[in-house]
Amino acid sequence: MTPLIEVRDLVKHFPIRKGVVFQRQVGAVQAVDGVSFDINEGETLGIVGESGCGKSTTARLITRLLEPTSGSITYEGRDISHLSRQELKPLRRDMQVVFQDPYSSLNPRKTVGTIIGEPFVIHGIEYDTAKRKRLVQDLMEQVGLNPEHYNRLPFEFSGGQRQRIGVARAIALKPRLVVADEPVSALDVSIQAQILNLLRDLQRDLGLTIVFIAHDLSVVRHMCDRVAVMYLGKIVEFANNEQLYDHPRHPYSGALLSAVPVPDPRLAREKHRQVLVGDVPSPTNPPPACRFHTRCPKFVAGHCDVEEPLLEPKQGGNIVACHYPLTDEEIASRVPTAAA
Repeated sequence: MTPLIEVRDLVKHFPIRKGVVFQRQVGAVQAVDGVSFDINEGETLGIVGESGCGKSTTARLITRLLEPTSGSITYEGRDISHLSRQELKPLRRDMQVVFQDPYSSLNPRKTVGTIIGEPFVIHGIEYDTAKRKRLVQDLMEQVGLNPEHYNRLPFEFSGGQRQRIGVARAIALKPRLVVADEPVSALDVSIQAQILNLLRDLQRDLGLTIVFIAHDLSVVRHMCDRVAVMYLGKIVEFANNEQLYDHPRHPYSGALLSAVPVPDPRLAREKHRQVLVGDVPSPTNPPPACRFHTRCPKFVAGHCDVEEPLLEPKQGGNIVACHYPLTDEEIASRVPTAAA
């Protein structure tokens, strides 16, 4: 089966310039540095990692909201990496985004009906006002909003309702790919589950392919089929959902999962928490070779800081970039739910 999207050696460096008149480049923020993966039609691919690891930048590159520095993005066999804005416009109908902040992603001066109906206007679909209103009200009902609130402004809605407005806008043109960029991180926990279930229902009903970005690993486990773990601009582990959560092979993945709360007090007492030392290095000057070696509990001098590990299959089938992946014994001590 041909993937819907193929990403190969994707790079995005943001230049750092100095000077007022004659600006010169003095460095670059290496936000994404050599990322490769596929997205299959109908699946949910999760991208996780700490803040600043390049998750959102990767998503914006996939949808061509950002221009890549190098690498390729192929959509249905067509390279879209360097298409012009005019060439991209027909593809915009197939790719939509649900943004992180429901408070800043909606125009406060426009009514909800106008916001949700704007994609029809931009793409020249259903200019008839009455018909467009019916379509928008149908979309509002589909995402759990009252169609009678068509003429209300965004400030009259709660955070969860505003995110539903963003979802309605994203599915208005019946896209094939939806990028959900931390869509529940700004919401109360009680509301998060409602939005997540809404996305799963829409995926089932509309056949959506979803790229789900988050730093909450419990949310990703609920939503995703496969998961890519990113650290400092690179993918360090790639695996299907159950395999990653039960048998993480990269030390960074193991540390992230060891921090997830365990509801069973007995298992919580048995669980070994791997606390990472230090801070994430600056993306303007990342460590050589393995970028995680400055914080890795399995660091071996003369190897991890000299030779960059390849992203390749390891024990269990996980695709891992590590010279010394976690053993089954180490996994059992960090993730006792797997052993249970």
